[in-house]
Amino acid sequence: MTDSDEIKKIADQLAKKPILLSIGLMSGTSMDGIDVALLKTDGVGKAELLATREYSYEAPFRSRLAESLELAKSVGKDRKLPAALVELESEITLRHAKAVKQFLADANLASQNLDVIGFHGQTVLHRPDKGFTVQLGDGQLLADKTGIACIYDMRSNDMAYGGQGAPLVPVFHQALAAGLDEPYKSKLPIAFVNIGGISNISYIGTNGELIAFDTGPGNALIDQWVQTEGGIPFDQGGAIAAEGGVIQQIAQTYLAESFFEQTIPKSLDRNDFKPPASGSASLEDGARTLAHISAVAIIKACDHLPEAPKLWIICGGGRKNPAIMDDLKKLASKENGAKVVPAEEVGLNGDSMEAEAWAYLAVLSLKKLPLTFPMTTGCKVPVSGGKLALPKSK
Repeated sequence: MTDSDEIKKIADQLAKKPILLSIGLMSGTSMDGIDVALLKTDGVGKAELLATREYSYEAPFRSRLAESLELAKSVGKDRKLPAALVELESEITLRHAKAVKQFLADANLASQNLDVIGFHGQTVLHRPDKGFTVQLGDGQLLADKTGIACIYDMRSNDMAYGGQGAPLVPVFHQALAAGLDEPYKSKLPIAFVNIGGISNISYIGTNGELIAFDTGPGNALIDQWVQTEGGIPFDQGGAIAAEGGVIQQIAQTYLAESFFEQTIPKSLDRNDFKPPASGSASLEDGARTLAHISAVAIIKACDHLPEAPKLWIICGGGRKNPAIMDDLKKLASKENGAKVVPAEEVGLNGDSMEAEAWAYLAVLSLKKLPLTFPMTTGCKVPVSGGKLALPKSK
């Protein structure tokens, strides 16, 4: 039996299981660490979160990741990485393997208990206009080190079908919306917003239609600003922004960018927006202004939706910034009296949701079910995706 035959055989066996235990791994555009989530799911509607952990990156490694964004600009569609990125890819993968092993030890689970890992890797370049994206992460190495089947590279197939390759989380948000308790379940249309380095929205309409796209900068500009101006990794709890005021001239310059007028679906690279020039504002005013921009950009998403959401569910690190949340609440209420809540208020985990999504997407991939749709990424038809790596010991 050839290796490809063996992979197909095991993939078919996994796909036939009615319920799977899947681990999702996410290292997002904020570059602050690895989120791990364990999901029990059928890949259709059932998605039960069993455990979650976060493993933070230390400051020097975060700096290396930030520096890799410049190196990645030289990468072309053939994805040929310079030596420094090859080395970094291996290190990122080994860090993910270590996180999985620690997670399993904490949960008192053996690798044999798990069916699959959904591995996102670290995005260092996203060029949908040129039809490619680069996530650093070696799926085969992760499978070998953990002893667990691994689904990776989930964006490429979408792009091969004309999609933006992002966002991929909306199909999971759709499943979560269906499982909400009352009174939230009946508040359609609902928007899930993840405020990471970049913000993105998943819109579930009155008739169940699913629309998704990146809305604009999330935390990335704030992080870059406080790092440059204050030598601080990020604005923890929005404490810096709380001391500042909005500089409207800066805000309006950002919000006049052509990205906001582009038709959907659309997606961003972390470097598509740059922080304000050094010294153009005080540390506090800059942080507050950038928080305001993040909030306004999210609400501007309504310009591209058939109807303004009645309920906004906010996840990701940005929900912990009171300046962003206060602006969102005021703007959404002014729009149509809508309610803005952190994910926890509706019984969800706002920190682990993207990791959960990757666990869910891995199961969809095994079952060859669609990960993306024309109105989430712009792909020509609904498509599945991902590559399967089996540990060499299996």
